[in-house]
Amino acid sequence: MSDTVLLNKENGIGYITFNRPDKYNSFNREMALAFQAHLDDCANDDSVRCIYVTGAGKGFCAGQDLAEAADPKNVDFEKIVSEHYNPIIARLRNIEKPIVAAVNGVAAGAGANLALACDIVVASQSASFMQAFIKIGLIPDSAGTFFLPRYVGMQRAAALMMLGEKVSADEAVTMGMIYKSFPDDSFEADSKALATQLAGMPTKGIGLTKRLLNSSYSNNLHEQVEMEMRVQVEAGNTHDFVEGVNAFLEKRKPEYKGK
Repeated sequence: MSDTVLLNKENGIGYITFNRPDKYNSFNREMALAFQAHLDDCANDDSVRCIYVTGAGKGFCAGQDLAEAADPKNVDFEKIVSEHYNPIIARLRNIEKPIVAAVNGVAAGAGANLALACDIVVASQSASFMQAFIKIGLIPDSAGTFFLPRYVGMQRAAALMMLGEKVSADEAVTMGMIYKSFPDDSFEADSKALATQLAGMPTKGIGLTKRLLNSSYSNNLHEQVEMEMRVQVEAGNTHDFVEGVNAFLEKRKPEYKGK
């Protein structure tokens, strides 16, 4: 397996680390395919109840490695987007387990948008986000034009994409782009504590919630509440629902199994 992306499983969490720190973890083909493989591994492993994605070194991910696409005559954008980024976005949204993006440094271009496709995004206070595509005459991919306007509004998303401005972690929290920022010196501990909390929760319920959130982008109100009804029935048939109710009635802490 490629060492451009590392996977470590511990205490119900699949820790995925982008590992090209000398390139600020920018993506090449090897890294993109390795990330997809690790996501599949975590998706198919019942012992993994939360996925935690971060970067080695000073950056989270600087987007596409331009050295791989240096010659404009040889750039195959269709291949890069269709085989690298689009399959990654599909996995991040369709895996019915919570996925935390722990943004430890710069997240630019596709790196920013991969983070925004995760379920919960947290960042160190020194981290930053940038829709850097326009700097080289490209358009935001990796579902950036889908998620960012929904998080921050069309006007602000347009400005960020057209101007390519850098957004600090605290600004990202304020505008609703990400969930929370943590101090640099406690970021790793704080973000991993969040992942640990998620790993101990009702994984099936979280996955079903994610399914409903995904459907809300395309359903009308009637379709959404009908789907909520069907999915609630599914949630009511889980082990964790029974455990949660029994724990409440018995005034004890629930022991969820993710089933």
